Amino acid sequence: MSTGTIIKVSGPLVIAGGMRDANMYDVVRVSKERLIGEIIEMHGDRASIQVYEETQGLGPGEPVESTDAPLSVELGPGLIGSIYDGIQRPLNKIMEITNSNNLSRGVEVPALDHEKKWKFEACAKVGDEVEGGDIIGTVQETSVVVQKIMLPVGLKGTIKSISSGEFTIDETVAVLETENGDKNITMVQKWPVRQGRPYARKLPPDMPLVTGQRVIDAFFPIAKGGVAAVPGPFGSGKTVIQHQLAKWAEADIVIYIGCGERGNEMTDVLNEFPELKDPKTGESLMQRTVLIANTSDMPVAAREASIYTGITMAEYFRDMGYSVALMADSTSRWAEALREMSGRLEEMPGEEGYPAYLGSRLAQFYERAGRVISLGKEGREGALSAIGAVSPPGGDISEPVSQATLRIVKVFWALDASLAYQRHFPAINWLTSYSLYLDDVEKWFNANVEPDWMSTRQELMRLLQDEAELNEIVKMVGMDALSAQDRLKMEAARSIREDFLHQNSFDEIDTYTSLRKQYYLMKLVYAFYSQSRQALTEGATINNIVKMEVRERIGRFKYTLESEIDAEYEKINGELAAELASIIGKED
Repeated sequence: MSTGTIIKVSGPLVIAGGMRDANMYDVVRVSKERLIGEIIEMHGDRASIQVYEETQGLGPGEPVESTDAPLSVELGPGLIGSIYDGIQRPLNKIMEITNSNNLSRGVEVPALDHEKKWKFEACAKVGDEVEGGDIIGTVQETSVVVQKIMLPVGLKGTIKSISSGEFTIDETVAVLETENGDKNITMVQKWPVRQGRPYARKLPPDMPLVTGQRVIDAFFPIAKGGVAAVPGPFGSGKTVIQHQLAKWAEADIVIYIGCGERGNEMTDVLNEFPELKDPKTGESLMQRTVLIANTSDMPVAAREASIYTGITMAEYFRDMGYSVALMADSTSRWAEALREMSGRLEEMPGEEGYPAYLGSRLAQFYERAGRVISLGKEGREGALSAIGAVSPPGGDISEPVSQATLRIVKVFWALDASLAYQRHFPAINWLTSYSLYLDDVEKWFNANVEPDWMSTRQELMRLLQDEAELNEIVKMVGMDALSAQDRLKMEAARSIREDFLHQNSFDEIDTYTSLRKQYYLMKLVYAFYSQSRQALTEGATINNIVKMEVRERIGRFKYTLESEIDAEYEKINGELAAELASIIGKED
């Protein structure tokens, strides 16, 4: 164990001497208060340490002790439903112990409850040949999540003994006979946060992560195991979108990381998530969620570590064969922590003072997402989808964090303040957003929903783009200057915006839309346009088309119950054809 002394203190950065035997990224205990920190730079026997706690009052000469281990997280039963800070300290437990709402300096509390007994059900049998990643047993962690106890990575051998029963996470549940002797297996394992967990192979992103949000699924889908960015100014609905995705996305586990947002925003999340009802199970959403809470008044260094802590837990559940959705809110605050630490290390700054390695650090985080075949003989398929919110100052996405993020992610949901002020939610701008997964997931949509899903989507997108061009003309010369065909395009685009893209997250029916219902709604909106265009050529007037009663029925289709959508779709289609036939040749 390497020990040294403090030479200099600069905010969360401490310079220590006499640390020649220590290694990069080792966790250290600083001063007599045993503040937790991590070595981020070494020069000879001098170590630069980022301290995850308040360093006020520290001075030269105080002791520094290395643990000779990197920053790691405890993985095992007890993770689900927990609320941690950025370095996996359980906030509820700390509050109980300290009887205070503030984190006490130097407090040491294990991340998981080492006293609680869990009911372990053995899957493997004596004599089974097993290797790292194989499931040897299960624990019913919450009413909706079964935690699969996996053999730690790197181990291989024969099960010598294993038993079901009630155990703490430190008690031996199995004995493994290896080439190097017997090894006791417990339900807990540790993993360094800055190192991605290994897997057998990565799968192509060819199936969508269905979210039930129309603008996402139909227009800008994210693949299962994909990465997306949600940049937007204050008040544009980033948190609402992340709540909707947490509730409705096809994910078994949700990891929500608050990496430095304002305290009131994180408080909202902490208060709302336990009360949000999981629509799939009827239980609290916390029954399949892990929260990592870092607010802007917490030490800067802990912000930087929080996204690695979160994604390591996400990889652990991915390895069990689960689909995991990871929400990082917001990576801008994480990047600001990176900038502050870089400044204190006196590194050469890049654009706007951010470190030159900002892009590569973001890439290291996002590349840990993916759909994979896990280690182990079973060949489980798991997915980790990462969705990062970005908070550019004033909504200006030309700033370095947004630009570095856009170079990495495949999906860009551009939140627009003007849409939010018009009460159009989700406030995702359909002209500036994009998804590079469209070609990858096209086959899946066409095979699993309808063969013309993607072609219908393209037609609606074309109408929205035409509307943007026509709007420029309308601003200059007015609506009356447009031809009947162009006015029809404007009306059809308005229907797409108001009837399809606008979605009420507080309405019991509209909050989630199945893919089949989304397809029917797209077809109805496009049928109005294509059939009306034909009616115009046969003598119908644009004024009569605009005033058709069936348009209101199309708009209300999104409030139809899932069990009634087939009958309602056919009914509206029939009414549309009949009403158009009745106005052909009829004067205004």
